[in-house]
Order: sequence, then C-alpha cells, then structure tokens
Amino acid sequence: MMDWKSLPLTLGHSPDPDDAFMFYAMAAGKIDQRGYRFEHVLQDIQTLNERATRGELHITAVSIHALAYLLDLYAPLPSGASMGDGYGPMFITLDGVDLPDDDARREWLHGRRIAIPGKMTSAYLAAQLFLGADFPHVVVPFDGIFDAVRDGTVEAGLIIHEGQLTYARDGFHLVRDLGAWWKEDTGFPLPLGGNVVRKDIPPAVRSEISGILRESIRYGLDHRRPAVEHSMAHARGMDVPLADEFIGMYVNDYTLDYGEVGREAIRRFLGTAAEHGLIPPVNEIEFVE
Repeated sequence: MMDWKSLPLTLGHSPDPDDAFMFYAMAAGKIDQRGYRFEHVLQDIQTLNERATRGELHITAVSIHALAYLLDLYAPLPSGASMGDGYGPMFITLDGVDLPDDDARREWLHGRRIAIPGKMTSAYLAAQLFLGADFPHVVVPFDGIFDAVRDGTVEAGLIIHEGQLTYARDGFHLVRDLGAWWKEDTGFPLPLGGNVVRKDIPPAVRSEISGILRESIRYGLDHRRPAVEHSMAHARGMDVPLADEFIGMYVNDYTLDYGEVGREAIRRFLGTAAEHGLIPPVNEIEFVE
C-alpha cells in the first residue's frame, strides 16, 4: 500500500489573488498539514484544466466547465469554490454602446469577433449559454484580452479575474455581465471554479486533504491582512484595497463549503449546458466528504 505521506502531492492553482489567498496558510506553513507534503504548482486556469484531463496533478483547481470532462479521474472537493453571486465574466468593448436588453446585446455581439480566455473555462461555457454555441471568437490568454480589444485584433472581449474590477479604469465599457445574467435567469450564483482530487487517492486520504484545504481557507479568512499581503505577489497591477475587494468577491461562504445552493448551482450550470449539447451529459457529482 502506498504511503501518501512519503511523496510530495502536486497541488495546482493559479497565482491569482483569490487562489493565493486560499492557499496562503499551506504555502506559509501556518496550519497542521497532517504529515502531508504539498508541491504548489502555479499555472493559469486553462493550463490547469488541460493538465487535469491527463490526470497529471494530485489536487488541482479547475474550471467548473472542465469538470464535465474530469469526473472519471477526479472527485470534486467541497471547499475552494469560486462562485459569482450576481457577478462574473463580462463582455466588454472599447467603444460605449447603448443596448437596451439582452436580445440587443446578443445581436450586437454576434456581429463581432470576441476574445475568450480559453475553451475549457467556465466563462466560455457561460458565453455559449448566453449567445449560442457558435459565436465568432478568438482564444487569447486572459491577461492579453484588454490588449487584443485595444489594438483592434477583436472588437469585444470576455474578461475574467481582476479585469472585472479594472475594465472601466482601463477605458473599456461593459456590454453584459454573465454572472448577473445567470442570477437573473436562474436565481443561482454562477459556478466558475473549484478544487478536485484524483480518484486513485484512497478515500480516507482524500478526506484528510479536503480538511487541510478547508483549514487553509478558514485561516486566510481569520487572518485576512497577512493573507491578502501574501496574495499580492502576482496581483498584476492591483493595489492592496483592490486585491482585497477581488478576494472578497470570490473567497466567501461558498468557498468554505458549496452548501446545497452551491452544489445545485453546479448541477444547474452543467445540466443546462448538457441539454444544449455543449458538454457531455453529467451524471451525479459526488463530492469528497
């Protein structure tokens, strides 16, 4: 029998302030990690999604969209959620447009090339639910989307991460917030990301890992200032107050545990996408307990 405490467990997450905040206590050795050793692997979410399809990491953050393709290899953890409760990925453009309703927004967007941050991101799946499967798009790394819109490579962008807070400051205009649209349409928060653990790890070990990750999130929430300061290493031009605001959007009660609302939000999001033929049918999602 393998001794899972004898090897480093690869832990994939993005360097973004919300993920850095969640994993601060683990990275800084602030909590009891129960004899396990974790090797933090910092990569963008699209890369982590792709690596997860190959089962390369023991534990990793993934997009909820990607979860539809991972359930044979990974089990979702109950903590670590990024949920947009009335806010989320946004369509933006450089020139202001006056569009009275969603029908007008859809018509305007369909006539333009749109930069998206990756085909396995939840942002892209939400965009497909809003616009339909076949809208004109170009894949651009998330941190290059503003530049692609500004230089005319595309006419609109689908932004994630801190761009949701900085787009107006940077001279862009909002066309539609997909998290707001999803909340208005379904009454649920938009599930964007979560953590998963490989199924070849025994259930008892998975459960211990789950407890450690939850303790790390709780420690960050209870020691907010040092956790925010730790998250600033890769804050991409954000000052501390802005990073703190961004973290507050995506590290909250849902992050400690999805709860039944969060679990149902995932079922609704993936179930609706499957009904539209955007992803394979998703059977019951079994969370690590």
